[in-house]
Amino acid sequence: VRENYRIGVNAEGTYREVMNSDGLQYQGSGVHTAEGAAVATEAVESHGRPQSLNLTLPPLATVWLYLDKA
Repeated sequence: VRENYRIGVNAEGTYREVMNSDGLQYQGSGVHTAEGAAVATEAVESHGRPQSLNLTLPPLATVWLYLDKA
């Protein structure tokens, strides 16, 4: 598990997890990006992007995030 992993994003807003291959329904460990909640961007530059998200990333998984509100 990678806690406090920062990833840069282009658009400011609230992102929510729409798919996580580590979910219990896929026989994963159940680690979620934000424990099922939305994650708001922060005005912290990362990866050359003006905004970023601070995430908890599950091990050996793929996570899809969706910009809920811009």
